[in-house]
Amino acid sequence: MRLKVLAAVSLIALTVAGCTNDTLDDVGNGVDVRKVSNKTQYQLSGQVLSKMASMNIDRNAPVTFRIFKEEGRLEVWKADRSNRFQMIKSYQICAWSGKLGPKIKEGDRQAPEGFYPLGPQHLNPNSQYYLAINTGFPNRFDQSNGFFGTNLMIHGACSSSGCYSMTDEQIIEIFAFARDAFKGGQKAIQLQAYPFRMTAENMARHRDNPNIEFWKMLKVGYDHFQLTKRPPEVAVCDKKYVFNQVKADGTPFAGGQCDGISNAPQLQAALAANEKSYAAEYAKAMKKYDGTVWLEPSEAQRKAIVADKRKGRELAYAPTGNSIDAGKLMTVREIEAQKKRAEEEAQRKIEMAERAKQQEEARKAAELKKLADDVAAQKAQQTAGADVAVPSANPGIASVQAETEAARKPFWKLWSSKGTAASGASGEATATATTSASVPAPTQSNAADAPVTTGAVADTPRQQEQPVAPQPAEAAAADAGAGAESSESVAPAETTADASGSQEVPFWKFWKKQ
Repeated sequence: MRLKVLAAVSLIALTVAGCTNDTLDDVGNGVDVRKVSNKTQYQLSGQVLSKMASMNIDRNAPVTFRIFKEEGRLEVWKADRSNRFQMIKSYQICAWSGKLGPKIKEGDRQAPEGFYPLGPQHLNPNSQYYLAINTGFPNRFDQSNGFFGTNLMIHGACSSSGCYSMTDEQIIEIFAFARDAFKGGQKAIQLQAYPFRMTAENMARHRDNPNIEFWKMLKVGYDHFQLTKRPPEVAVCDKKYVFNQVKADGTPFAGGQCDGISNAPQLQAALAANEKSYAAEYAKAMKKYDGTVWLEPSEAQRKAIVADKRKGRELAYAPTGNSIDAGKLMTVREIEAQKKRAEEEAQRKIEMAERAKQQEEARKAAELKKLADDVAAQKAQQTAGADVAVPSANPGIASVQAETEAARKPFWKLWSSKGTAASGASGEATATATTSASVPAPTQSNAADAPVTTGAVADTPRQQEQPVAPQPAEAAAADAGAGAESSESVAPAETTADASGSQEVPFWKFWKKQ
């Protein structure tokens, strides 16, 4: 029995060595899609069909697709007549988004990793990205772990947001491989999406990645295919992938409880031998990568290394490059130094932002102070103006009126040095004296009540004048003289009174000083 197992393992190893050395890599990519009248019925080139025939592979034989993110490769494998799969084509993936690791949720820009069965219903001939094949995400594993997302495709147009995007020339061939396999009777095409080739060296290099346990689970399926060259039978139990499991009665396990399942004895022995060899290689790789860390690049860093490929193309064409070329292996010391520099740079940015904030606050405070000073100065000016007495009437009007009155003075009074008001007062005083001299003597009772009239009477309105007793002419003259001295007026002039009591100076006395 032991000899049979060893022989089987040797046969598997020989098969692996033979099929990996004789492949068709990027042959027949010279498709001119502009000349294709019906893209869904495109026929594989004669060169591809000739190579398949030389590998003992029929045109409509079963097919499987394998994706390796880190390298950015999509491989097409077809079954030969012994039902062993061989690689027919290897395409450089034009664009894939996100980083290494599984698709978790809608909008995380991650492209799926895992094992996905594709049926004819997953082919989309009417895609807005030329042609598309749905990856089938989420599968049973994704659903059991709460992963979700929609419309994760392998399509053309070289533009990705969670998909694996090829060029139109590539997707038309990949679509044709799938179409021919379904025509040949294949029920489901297995899509195997890996983060990288799951060798001991790659696993050691990525040992610090948070997805390493998930990748160890995928590695089991990877090993099954590497040993058997057949797509493994995939099932899910306890939220994990299991491969080629059979029940105790020997029937294939399709899912459910993990109890009582195992691999067939022959396969189990081959896997054990492979694991022993892998462990030795892993230990050797760990020595190589001891003290180092692989820094996986971001999507932007991957795009930067292939930026020249976008020249002369439409904006939608967005190749991303691969992670191997854009990534970097660094020592722990280099990482610590880089981390320190990053922290110092971050601190400088914080300090600069704080200084800028303080300067801005100081500027605003200065503006507010200036505004407050301007308001205070304006209020002070308004208060100072309120203390100045404002005349109730415009003084300019009175001055103009006085000048107008002076202009109306009789020409024969032009030589008078006194103002109009003084002349009027003197005239009134003189008129009073003259009138007193000419008025008949009142009765005894009237004489006692009548006031004595002097020059000061000129200030009393005429309407209030009362008749006075007749006095001698000398007394009247003396009284008039005294009134003139007290009021600083000239000697009273004789006046005449008309019937209404008004008085005026006779014209022939115009030389009298007013």
